[in-house]
Amino acid sequence: MSSLHPDTRAVHLPQPPLNGSTPIAVPLYQTSGFVFDDPAVFADGMGRPDGAFVYGRLSNPTVRALEEAVADLEGGVAAVAAGSGMGAINSVLFGLLQPGDHLIAQRPLYGGTAASIADLGARFGVSVTYVDQDDPVAAREALRPETKLLYLETIANPMTQVADLPGMCAVAREAGVVAVVDNTFASPILCRPLEHGADIVVHSTTKYLSGHSDVLGGIAVFADDALYRRLWAYSTKLGATLDPFAAWLTLRGMQTLPLRMARHCENTRILATRLAEHPAVDAVHWPGMPGHPSYELAAKLLPDFGGVFSFDLTGGRASGERFMSSVRLALLAPSLGGVETLILHPATTSHRSLTAAELESSGIGEGTVRVAVGIEHPEDLWADFVQALEH
Repeated sequence: MSSLHPDTRAVHLPQPPLNGSTPIAVPLYQTSGFVFDDPAVFADGMGRPDGAFVYGRLSNPTVRALEEAVADLEGGVAAVAAGSGMGAINSVLFGLLQPGDHLIAQRPLYGGTAASIADLGARFGVSVTYVDQDDPVAAREALRPETKLLYLETIANPMTQVADLPGMCAVAREAGVVAVVDNTFASPILCRPLEHGADIVVHSTTKYLSGHSDVLGGIAVFADDALYRRLWAYSTKLGATLDPFAAWLTLRGMQTLPLRMARHCENTRILATRLAEHPAVDAVHWPGMPGHPSYELAAKLLPDFGGVFSFDLTGGRASGERFMSSVRLALLAPSLGGVETLILHPATTSHRSLTAAELESSGIGEGTVRVAVGIEHPEDLWADFVQALEH
C-alpha cells in the first residue's frame, strides 16, 4: 500500500479477511467485549495492543482499522485512537511528561492545547518555553537537560502560520527530544510530518478526516513502535477511548478525504483572494497569500495551503459581530473540516482561554474572524460574504 498515492490508499482501507472473502466496507463491531475459549489468549490480549481483542477500552476491530488507515496515510508504524482530539493530545502530553520536565511549544498554539500545557505546569511543575514555529535557532537555545518534548502545529489555528517542520524537528532529534506535530489543519493529504522528522503526529479526527461534522474523535500516529506501545498503555489507563461507531463513520469519511481537501483549498483560495481586495477587510491570513509570513515556507512544504483562513475586519469587534450575524449560508459554529463553511470569533471561542497579551502575541484581534471553508460552490459563498460585508 505504501507505494500507492494517498488518494488511492484513502479509498482502499485495511480489511481483515473473513472466511476466505473480504468485506468491501469495514464492518462495525459495536461490542464492549469479546468471548474466549482459551484463558491464555484472554490474558495475553490484556497486556499488549497487538494481542487478541479483549475489551473495548483496549482495542476493537473497527477502531483498529481506523488506526491502521491513518497510520498508513501518515507513514507511521501504528496509531492510538481517542474519543476526541484533546483526548489524543492529552494522552501524549500527560503520557510523556513527568513532574519537573520541560517542553518547548510553538507560539501560537491552539487554545485547548495551551490550556492543557498550563494545567501541566500548575499541577505538576512542567515548565514550557514558547518559541516561534519557524525558528529552529530559538528552539535550540530553549533546550535544557530536562527538555523532553517539542510541540508544533503544521498550520496554526487561527492565523495559519506554518511550522518549519524539517528545521524544528531536526533540533529535537539532535537533542533526543520527542517531536509532536498536530497535523489537523493540513491532513495527511497536504503534509505528513513523520517524513520531516516528527516522532508523533496527532489529529482531531473530528475535522477533515471524518469530514461531515457528525463525529468526535482523535488519533496519535507514531514513527516508533516502542513509543507507540508506551502511549497505548497510558491511553488505555486514561480511558480516552474512541467508540467503534465513531471510528466507522470516520473511516467512511476518509475515503473522500483527497477530493474534499482539493475543494476546500480551491474555495479558500477564491474567498481569501477576493476578501484581500475588499475595502471592509484590513488583512487576510492564509499561507497561500504571497504577503503571508509563512508563504515561502508553505510553498516548499505543502502542495496546497489548506481550507482555513482568518481575516481582520475594519472596525474591530463590532464589525466582526455584525458580519457573523449577517451571513446566511456560512454557519456560526465551532470546529472545521466538514463539508459546510463555518465561521467563528477566535478571541471569544476557540482561544478564549488566552489572556489579552497572549491573544495579541498570537496576532488574534477583536475583529478577527476565522473561516473554515466548506465544499459549497464558491460563487454562492462569495455572494454570502459580500452581502454580510455590506452590513
